[in-house]
Amino acid sequence: MAVETPSPLSAEDTARLIEFARACKAAARAVLLYPAGHPAIAATLGRIAQVTSTTTLPNPLVLTVLSNGLLLDDRPPARTDGAISELAAILHGHVIGRMVVIPGGDVEAWRSFLLLIGRTAEAVRAEGGISRVWTTTGGRHVELTEIDYAEVLRERSAGRPATWDRVIASCLQGAALDEEAVTELLSTAADPDRLAELMEAVETEAGGDTSLSVKTAALMRLLRGIIEAVSAREPDALEGTLHNIAKAVGRLKPEALMGLLEQRAEREEGPGLMHAVVQRMSDGTIAEFVSRNVIADHTATDRVVQAFQSLVPDEAQRSRLLDLAREDVAASPFGSTEGFETTWNETAAKLMTSYSDESYVSQTYGRELSGARVQAVTVEQVNDDPPERIGEWLGTVATSALRTLDLTLVLDILRIEMNADQWGRMMTPVIKLVEDQLLVGDFDSSVQLIDVLVWESANSGLPGRQAHARAAIDALLAGSMMRHVSVHLATVDEAQFERVKAMCLSLGEVLVRPLAESLSIEERPRTRERLTAILLAFGAVGQQTVERLKHSPNAAVRRTAIHLLREFGGSDALPELTELLNDNESQVQREAVRAILNIGTDSAFDILRKALTTGTEESRDAIMRSVTSVRDERAAPLFTYILKNVDHRGPLAALYLRAVESLGVLKDPDSIGPLKDTLFKGEWWAPRRTAALRAAAAGALARIGTPEAVAALDEAATSGPRGVRAAVKPHLPRTRPHAREGGPA
Repeated sequence: MAVETPSPLSAEDTARLIEFARACKAAARAVLLYPAGHPAIAATLGRIAQVTSTTTLPNPLVLTVLSNGLLLDDRPPARTDGAISELAAILHGHVIGRMVVIPGGDVEAWRSFLLLIGRTAEAVRAEGGISRVWTTTGGRHVELTEIDYAEVLRERSAGRPATWDRVIASCLQGAALDEEAVTELLSTAADPDRLAELMEAVETEAGGDTSLSVKTAALMRLLRGIIEAVSAREPDALEGTLHNIAKAVGRLKPEALMGLLEQRAEREEGPGLMHAVVQRMSDGTIAEFVSRNVIADHTATDRVVQAFQSLVPDEAQRSRLLDLAREDVAASPFGSTEGFETTWNETAAKLMTSYSDESYVSQTYGRELSGARVQAVTVEQVNDDPPERIGEWLGTVATSALRTLDLTLVLDILRIEMNADQWGRMMTPVIKLVEDQLLVGDFDSSVQLIDVLVWESANSGLPGRQAHARAAIDALLAGSMMRHVSVHLATVDEAQFERVKAMCLSLGEVLVRPLAESLSIEERPRTRERLTAILLAFGAVGQQTVERLKHSPNAAVRRTAIHLLREFGGSDALPELTELLNDNESQVQREAVRAILNIGTDSAFDILRKALTTGTEESRDAIMRSVTSVRDERAAPLFTYILKNVDHRGPLAALYLRAVESLGVLKDPDSIGPLKDTLFKGEWWAPRRTAALRAAAAGALARIGTPEAVAALDEAATSGPRGVRAAVKPHLPRTRPHAREGGPA
């Protein structure tokens, strides 16, 4: 049964929809450009309030939002208008599927709503989505319903993995991915064919928008999601993934490809990513892009020409790639048609010549562009400037110079902007600029911006700025800041490191936990050393935060807490380390034991003795294993302490015997006295235990082998009781006369 197409709106309803769209669009632009008291605000907001007043609007406006238009009561307007498509694009970008305008909204209510939809979609989604944010503001004159892309995709999907639907929904809505979807994304990124299919699915589900539209934004989210997932979990595969992305991007439709290429001109994450992708597009990929579209259309469309020339700016390289593309086109059915050579020559000429904006700009504007081009060529042909001057000119547009200009502009705006709301809107580009600077290791620039945020968060005299600055600092810490900093810590010199450390300290104690968590997953020794140095520089504040980390459910974080407590506190850290001796994770226990051994005081050793005496059987066994597994000089004082303070006959007799044996393995000369005392210990009613103890002590002295140890053995062999002489005898040199038999046991 055919689906009945709804009839267009009446002329009156069409006029009402267009008037609302124009008023709404004008007011939305005004509230973003002007402060609250500006006359333009009063005029535009007054108009939208009047258009939706109870006297003008008899019934609520029930709008269905499409990617490129609006329906009123599920019916399209009788005629199109640019304001309708522009307003639809804004609402669709916020994933709004339905909007009900209730008559009676006043100027302030409309200002709140328009400020909300004027924010970036990513920022609003980070707070839970536009419907939730609008509800929390208490708005009543507008009701919003978000598109449930997950449900839409479930209805449309046929034969593709269910996890792909979640990935696509994430790209469209900006939602976070679950573990299964991330795993599927990593698997897909390893296969260029599957990756191309996924990108095509995202492009299809995003609708017909191009350039900086929903489609391009969704594709960019997909690419960024892939890069972030691979960087976090499989960093060694990043280069291969970029090559796979380059192949998949080459299979996109020309409009989608141009939308991504145009991102290189935007100050978003797009430039770096798309630049890296374009650099890795092979000649074969670009030639295949051209041939596939020429075969489909039997010519090169303007978008194909524009994309080709954007990808290949060098004319000599274009000619070579067109020769490759011609081979593919000639081998297709299109290549067998009559007049193919003529058609191809015309197509190749179109692809080789400069792109024309004729279909997009007016003749007057085109003449101005052409004149500017001619003037530039003339200046270049004169070429009477010395190389030094040309070098200086080129230096003004170098990447470093442009980055400096960006920084100067942002710092000036932060200084002169007095409106707190406008100043707060600057936080999004400020955060992105700081992250970009940290990514490339430009710490001097990032410190200047962070200093502004820190000062405003603590000292701002202007109402509203302080909250914006603190929110920006929180967003920095929750983002990629520490990841970027950690990457450079292993390579920066000492002066730069001191700069980084000062920057971290300026952010205050809120940075301690992210620092400790970064340290818990860091494996590079140099980076761990410097992260530890930064944490230690926080002093008491850092130690308090680290003490809280010992209760973390993550064992790696608890082990890091032990390491930091040892570095922070010395003996002062013993109470916290004592708690961790009973941890249910064996490696955490071992780290706690090693930390206590590293402190090396009698009070530290006594804590281990008490833990071994009073702990549960499982805890005691675990601590004993940890103690006896230590085989370096740090353990020798503990074993000596055990010989002096632990009863060889009590419940710790086994530990006592292990301590004797371990001192022999470590060959510690300071333990000769306690070992000699042990050699003479024993009870006649426990002959086996006594024999084992004396044999272990004699063996330990023999392994130490210093003159003092040999003298102790000689003394025992000549003047010791019979049992002692028997224990010593196997360890005396063969040439030495045996000790006299007899004497007391």
